[in-house]
Amino acid sequence: MKKIFLLFLFFYVKASAQQFSLYNTETLYDSFENPAQRSFIPDSSRQFAFNFLVPNFDINTYLSGNIQPAIKTRLFANIPYYNTTALQIGMGKYNHFNANINTYFFMLKMFSSLNGDVEMGLSAQTKMESSGLFSDESLAMFSGPSNFPQNNYTNIFNDHYRFQSFHQLSFSYRERIDDKVAIGFKISGLLGIQHQKIDITESHLTLDKIHDQAILTLHGRYEDSYMPDDSYTPTLRNPGAAISLGASYTTDNNITIQTNIKDLGFILWNKRSTLYNFNNSGILHNISSAAREDTIYNGTRKILKNNGSANGFASTTNSQAEISATKTYWLREENGFKYIPTLLLAKELFSPGFTGVFINHFQYHNLTLSLTTSYNEMKFFNLGSQIMIKSPNAEFFIGSDRLLNTGKFAMAMLNTEQINNTGNYSGGDLFLGFSLKFGQVIDHPMNSSYIPIGGSDKGFFGRLFDRIF
Repeated sequence: MKKIFLLFLFFYVKASAQQFSLYNTETLYDSFENPAQRSFIPDSSRQFAFNFLVPNFDINTYLSGNIQPAIKTRLFANIPYYNTTALQIGMGKYNHFNANINTYFFMLKMFSSLNGDVEMGLSAQTKMESSGLFSDESLAMFSGPSNFPQNNYTNIFNDHYRFQSFHQLSFSYRERIDDKVAIGFKISGLLGIQHQKIDITESHLTLDKIHDQAILTLHGRYEDSYMPDDSYTPTLRNPGAAISLGASYTTDNNITIQTNIKDLGFILWNKRSTLYNFNNSGILHNISSAAREDTIYNGTRKILKNNGSANGFASTTNSQAEISATKTYWLREENGFKYIPTLLLAKELFSPGFTGVFINHFQYHNLTLSLTTSYNEMKFFNLGSQIMIKSPNAEFFIGSDRLLNTGKFAMAMLNTEQINNTGNYSGGDLFLGFSLKFGQVIDHPMNSSYIPIGGSDKGFFGRLFDRIF
């Protein structure tokens, strides 16, 4: 039965999005996620930046609602069971979950023009996006019919679930127009791996406890992409495209305003995919037996996969708009100690999600410690932290934007006494990255012992700006 919970709650291990603690760190990862962000420092950095195929990734997941104790006891208790004491049957209580992963397997960027600070890069990454909304009763059913005092229920299983995974191959371009303005973009080709979306609009349950069975009726829509055995191999079977745009402006007070639109894209799932407009019933047998989990899962899956037709469809990616403001304060410039605070607002474009973030970087020479606080539409307050070792030509970082909840989740896995220690949500978050720079040092002409990179020509947008203004 664990496979069911891993499927619905911690599926494939959220970021869809970048980790907030990495904003304004000028890492290679930061520059690919925020196209207007630089990753090279003239007169210090070397010309090429590469991750040497070391995966740079972020993983995050959360689960909120009454089912947290039941999930933890089922997954982590020495003798697995469902702690259903918090579930409210027939009260319309729903639980939210979100689980995503973003992994860069290949990142290569070059500094191509000194005068325009032009940076160009190639990257290959894999993303998995998952979210859902499901009722207390959906989980209680797996614990057996004893959780249901009545025999008939209507619309208690009106759940919603979405999962999508894809490869992303990208080209990025960043240019400093002048001392105040920088712009960048990342254009991507998407190669869809898998897509599943379930929307249940009507449901009914009739329990026959004497005969240990139930009649389950479901009505809704199920999108299921075609998956051959080699589905994780990149192919053009499910093509798509995405674009990220970024711009930054530095005021006279040295406050940098940065805006981004991230991963605005779509995927076309091939015609061998299946659309199910299900509206039928099924009998679930042995709902109180030791095998009830598999019985209920297989019976429900059979109901969902009804009235299907082969057809292609399109889906959107998890896109996000952001605006941030940051300023650097030298606390002890002679000792190399500075403080970099950032205020950030992020809004998901195709869902109600929004987040407010306050990021604090404390840097001493090559060591950076970060403290991040965030608050989102789910009324979740998060505390994050990061440690980074970064020189002009090397960087390593590790951290979590949900530090306390990640610790609680790890304790529940390692110590059964901590299983029932839950807050407003359960979950975990981890990000890690590494890259090096190599090649010639990017010298200004007066400092250079060789012909400077890119000559004195401005970048494309700089020349366009000069022609217009």
